Amino acid sequence: MTVMNAVATTGAGSRPRRSKLGWNLLGLLVFLTAGFPVYWMLNTAVKPAKDTIDPDPSLFPTGFTLDNFRRALDIADFWGPVGRSLIVSLSVVAIGIVVGMLAALAISRFAFRGRKIVIVGILAVQMVPLVAMIIPIFLLLNDLEQYDKLSGLIITYLTFILPFTVWTLRGFIVNIPKELEEAAMVDGCSRTGAFVRVVFPLLAPGMVATSVYGFIQAWNEYLYALMLLSQQHQTATVWLGNFTTKHGTEYAPMMAGATMMALPIVALFLLVQRKMAAGLTAGAVKG
Repeated sequence: MTVMNAVATTGAGSRPRRSKLGWNLLGLLVFLTAGFPVYWMLNTAVKPAKDTIDPDPSLFPTGFTLDNFRRALDIADFWGPVGRSLIVSLSVVAIGIVVGMLAALAISRFAFRGRKIVIVGILAVQMVPLVAMIIPIFLLLNDLEQYDKLSGLIITYLTFILPFTVWTLRGFIVNIPKELEEAAMVDGCSRTGAFVRVVFPLLAPGMVATSVYGFIQAWNEYLYALMLLSQQHQTATVWLGNFTTKHGTEYAPMMAGATMMALPIVALFLLVQRKMAAGLTAGAVKG
C-alpha cells in the first residue's frame, strides 16, 4: 500500500513538471520565431555585401564589416527622413496623450448623455481597416491644403492612434478609485487639484506605456506616409522601402538602414522599461 502511494505521488508530481516543460518549450519556440527575423536583419547588416546574394546563405556571419552602414548613409539622405519621422511620431504622441487623457477622464469619471455611444464609437473606429480610409483622407487633406505636409500626416495618424490612446487610458483611469479624488476634495483640493495631485501620479505609468505604443505605431507606419508625402518629404519607413540604386536593391545596406531605424525604438524601451512594466500591470481592464 505504501509503495502504491509513493508511485501515485511520484506520478502526480511529474505531471506538473512535464506541463511546465511543455510551456517552456512553447515559449522558447515563440521567442525563436519572433526573434529570428531580427537576428537575420542584424546578421545581414554586418556581413559582406557579396554574402547577401549567396544562393546558399550561412546561418551565422562568415565575415564582419561595418561598411554596410556607411553605404546606407551614402546611398541616400538618411537623417532627413529620420528627422521627419521623429517630428511626426513625437507630435502624434504629445497631442494624442494630452487629448486622449482628457477624453478618457471625461468618459471614465463623468456621466453624460451619449456616453455609451462615444465608447462604442471609439471601438468602431479601431475596427475600420486603414486601407479603406486612404481615398477619403487624401481628398480631405487636399481640400484643407495639407497634402504633402507633415502636419497633414500628423492629423492622419491621430485618427487611428487617438482612439487607441483614449481606450487604453480609460482602462487605467477606471482602476483608480474615485474615493481617492473625493478624499482629496474633502481636504480642500479642487477637482483639478485632486486630479493633478492624486490621479495623475497614479496614471503616469499607464501614460508612458500608451505613449510608447503610440510612438511605435507612428514610427513604423508606411502606407499613409507613402501615399500622402512626396519623395522630398518622405519619412524613414518610405526611405527604407525605396532603398534601391542603379545596381538594384542592395540588401546589406538596406538591413543596415533597418538596424539604424530600430535603434530609436530600442533606446526608448530601455529608457522607460520600468514605467512600461508598471503601466502594463496596472492597466487591467475593468468596467
